Amino acid sequence: MKSDSEVSQSRTPLYNSRIIHSYVQLARKKYPHINISELLARAGMTLHEVKDQGHWFTQEQVDFFYEELLRMTGNKNLARDAGRYSALPESIGAIRYYLYSFTGPAKFYEMIGSTFANFTRSIYSYSRHISANKVEIIVSPRSGIVEKPYHCESRKGFFEAVLNIFNNRMVNIEHPECVFSGGDVCRYLISWNKSPGDYFRLIRNYMLVIFPLVGLLSVLFLSGAQGLSVLSGLLVLLLATAFYGERFDNKHLSMAMQNLQESSEQLVDQIDINYNNTLVTREIGQVVNRHTNMEEVLSAIIDILQIRLDYDRGMIMLCDPEKKRLRFAAGFGYNEKQYQFLKNIEFHLDKPDSRGVFVLSFRQQKPFLINDLNDIEDSLSRRSIAFARQMGTISFICSPVICDNESLGVLAVDNVRSKRTLMHSDLSLLVGISNIVGISLRHTQHLEAREKQLQSVVQVMVSTIDARDSVTKGHSEWVAEYATGICEELELDKDYREVVRVSALLHDYGKIGIPDTLLKKKDRLTTNEYEYIKCHAEKTIEILRQMNFEGKMQQVPDIAGGHHEKIDGTGYPRGLSGDEIPLGARIIAVADNFEALTASRYYNKQLPPSQAMQMLIENIDTFFDGRVVNAFIRYYQRTYPGYHTETVRNENGGKNFAKLG
Repeated sequence: MKSDSEVSQSRTPLYNSRIIHSYVQLARKKYPHINISELLARAGMTLHEVKDQGHWFTQEQVDFFYEELLRMTGNKNLARDAGRYSALPESIGAIRYYLYSFTGPAKFYEMIGSTFANFTRSIYSYSRHISANKVEIIVSPRSGIVEKPYHCESRKGFFEAVLNIFNNRMVNIEHPECVFSGGDVCRYLISWNKSPGDYFRLIRNYMLVIFPLVGLLSVLFLSGAQGLSVLSGLLVLLLATAFYGERFDNKHLSMAMQNLQESSEQLVDQIDINYNNTLVTREIGQVVNRHTNMEEVLSAIIDILQIRLDYDRGMIMLCDPEKKRLRFAAGFGYNEKQYQFLKNIEFHLDKPDSRGVFVLSFRQQKPFLINDLNDIEDSLSRRSIAFARQMGTISFICSPVICDNESLGVLAVDNVRSKRTLMHSDLSLLVGISNIVGISLRHTQHLEAREKQLQSVVQVMVSTIDARDSVTKGHSEWVAEYATGICEELELDKDYREVVRVSALLHDYGKIGIPDTLLKKKDRLTTNEYEYIKCHAEKTIEILRQMNFEGKMQQVPDIAGGHHEKIDGTGYPRGLSGDEIPLGARIIAVADNFEALTASRYYNKQLPPSQAMQMLIENIDTFFDGRVVNAFIRYYQRTYPGYHTETVRNENGGKNFAKLG
């Protein structure tokens, strides 16, 4: 029975996928009859995890994989062969990121400790320089970790083969102390023969010392011709050794520079990917600052995913409020036919026996990475398989969109054109993005709920005003409609249009404190009565300020209460003039006057729209802002082309337009 520490070790990720990748490539090359996918599955691994350089496997997984592969191949030297294979050009992959940064084997072996840390978390390793062509490497297991002998053999194979990168030099490995033979550590003494360039440099260096001495002796003991011949021969030999030494050095340096360039380019690519992924999360987080409704937020998120991520297609599916259905909400990369198909399909969340991947991801709050749909076809529902076939999907990733431990939907991506293999790093990235999306969507839901609540309150307030008088019923809605039309003509932003609309709906709310005897009086008001009615503007401001509007809506009280201000400063309640009057108040002033003039009142008869417009024009720069009046006229002409009409208020507060004969 395993101890607690052994169980913990067996479940701790210790070995990078690049180690298993070497075994997989070796098996495919030398043992093509072995079903690698099946072997990996039995070991609890997948091929995309093996290809993913950021994935790590446990001791239990690696041990099982090795023992099964050893049994299937019958190769007692399997571990050493895999170690050698990991340093071959066709297998080196990410390892060369480290090797090619060095210009010689001595430097590489000196740095082997830090290099090993990128492939295994089970050991400590360090090296010691002994001579120009000899190093000592010591490997010791970490506390609580128990390696197997094949790990040692694999390291020997790696040490042997690594010199192939450096002009195929012969290597000799001594292993005087081994953990698996009772030693405290694994000690490796690695030496290698020198390259031709090394020998040429050595000869050149000796000749540089000998040449002056021989030259001096030639002058002293040989005749002029003989001395010259000796010196010439030595000079030619010196130049030849220097030339060939330099040639070998340049060849080696050229190879190192080429490999370093390749590694640098790949590193830059990876940095670019990481930077891009960081931008995704930041930009999605900023979406809610720019948009307040769900449709806009979803559209913005999808645009970010399409631009920033390396996937051909992607979509977000959201559940309904009752959590009974999962429906398509937004997506990218699909053709028109596929979009129509997605918009009409839904997945049942209320069926306990549903086995669809999207449904399972939503319910279990678990991501899925499928690199070959055919491998899991038996575990899927017929409907899910039909859906995948319809969309042309073979491999995909789906991740639940979660916020506060509640599933909101599913985010899914796939590749159909690029055929790029989806990896565990893709899955990790998508899970992180899904969480950010969940937070953004939940925040948007809260904003929409608050917006609906505000609209409900506003509508109730408007209804209380309308309920007081059937004659003026609908006045606020018409003023709001006209004011919104003016905002559109002035091309004001969407948020400010909403501020003006709400202000227009509530612009007369202060009249709730005015007695009916004054509001419904048919005779001319006295001076005192008129002054009292004028108080409704200030009352509107006072009442609306108690509603605690937030954000841009904080402008509502002043805009609503300022619609009786006049450009020349003769208005009320505060006698503001020109640009002192909020733009929204100037807009509502025009809309309110036009609506009042074209509707029946206790104190006057309605006017035709054309006559009411003329009165607006005549009062430009005294009562009204000319830019606003012109915008209203453009809006009205565009909206009501036959505006030369009589206007009659119907019993429900609406207006019937009949063209004058």
